Amino acid sequence: MIETERLILRPWTEADKPAFHDVVNTPAMMEYFGGVAPRDQIDKLIDGQMASQAADGLCMWAVDWRADGSLAGICGLRRTRAYSGTPVDEELEIGWRIGERFWRQGVAREAATASLAWGWAHRPEPRISAWVHPDNDHSWGLMLRLGMSRRPELDFHHPMYAADDPVGDCIVYAIDRPGTNEA
Repeated sequence: MIETERLILRPWTEADKPAFHDVVNTPAMMEYFGGVAPRDQIDKLIDGQMASQAADGLCMWAVDWRADGSLAGICGLRRTRAYSGTPVDEELEIGWRIGERFWRQGVAREAATASLAWGWAHRPEPRISAWVHPDNDHSWGLMLRLGMSRRPELDFHHPMYAADDPVGDCIVYAIDRPGTNEA
């Protein structure tokens, strides 16, 4: 569990699924993920995070708002394993989806900063990467504010989407472990 001034990042439970569905499965939240999705698809996202936590000791954790205990979204790290054939296969990925109620309050940045710090303290990887749809300037803007750099040689088309579906287009940002000089 990671605690910040306003947030608690923690592993998921089965009981979190309804709240997560309500927080993330809105037209605004799903704009760059192909639109509002069936409940079972959203549940599979949490199943994947629980499996990641069990296998690797990390995941994109549940983000709770400390003031009232409500679910604010998801943020954390995961080892990518479903990206065979892409330049990001086996990368340590940081990601987030913070509910609309918490937009423009620095919540995603607070959660992502804590996740990066945890990653550097607990993982050996030389870099942490993130990917985003090119039009999602709020997310890639946060990547820049976190100190990440654009890595066009790692750009890819997400394997979850058909090759001709522009929703699958992903641009990649990365940050190297502090104290290294890698590009």
